[in-house]
Amino acid sequence: MRMDGRRQSSHVDDRRGRTAKVAGGLGLGGILLVALLSYLGGGNPLEAIFGAISQSGGINLGGQTTSQQAEPYQPTAEEEELAVFARQILAGTEDVWTELFARQGKRYTPPKLVLFTDAVQSGCGGATKQTGPFYCSADQNVYLDLSFFSSMRRDLGADGDFAYAYVIGHEIGHHVQHLLGTLDQAHARMQRLGKEEANRISVRLELQADFYAGVWAHHDNARFGSLEDGDIEEAIRCAQVIGDDFLQKKARGYVQPDSFTHGTSASRMRWFKRGLASGNLADGDTFSVPFDQL
Repeated sequence: MRMDGRRQSSHVDDRRGRTAKVAGGLGLGGILLVALLSYLGGGNPLEAIFGAISQSGGINLGGQTTSQQAEPYQPTAEEEELAVFARQILAGTEDVWTELFARQGKRYTPPKLVLFTDAVQSGCGGATKQTGPFYCSADQNVYLDLSFFSSMRRDLGADGDFAYAYVIGHEIGHHVQHLLGTLDQAHARMQRLGKEEANRISVRLELQADFYAGVWAHHDNARFGSLEDGDIEEAIRCAQVIGDDFLQKKARGYVQPDSFTHGTSASRMRWFKRGLASGNLADGDTFSVPFDQL
């Protein structure tokens, strides 16, 4: 991506270097990566898949957390470069979504990006870096441990700056859903349904967030000329390897469609590419499409 000279967002809460002891709980945003890492570490990934979904507002991580202030934190040069990049991507989402909301006569209130290391306390509870990036609607923050990008490269074979941007854009997509009322309405429905039907709504939410990530990339590129050769392939590869079927097949050798919460690799790639090609919010209604056609 071409990012030279791009501004950095000021809506960042840098908590790197602080430690937190987290007593249990997993986040919705990182559930499938947690399952894979559980498998790689000798655990049972299906327990993570079945146990991590929450149907409360945002990501309910549960547990009690005790925070402490660590010694002054000294990030590596690579990590600091990623932090700058994340702040630039966040700024780009602010520019794009402010304009798109204004076109609809709405006001876009940007979320805050919380950078942390190892563990963090959110408005939805405690989380560790194994949770992966997640959005909490309770405090309207996106949480990110930058080491997640190294895990993407090492454990999933997904790498590249636009792949990282896609991850951030996806979480911002959940914030867009929150502002539009979609997220809260979906979670309210999930609480009234059985597990399988609630999972299907979760899939629709996640695919729409993928679509919104594509919408952001469409307009960011139109505004800044940010995309370079190979960038789109990076994001599509990332969408592929975080599909439910890909992760379950990698972890266990078989898939369980009823337990899907984020969508298949094919559907995640499809909705991201649709948003990237269209740039039109009206094309991202994942809730009116028959489930078997997502």
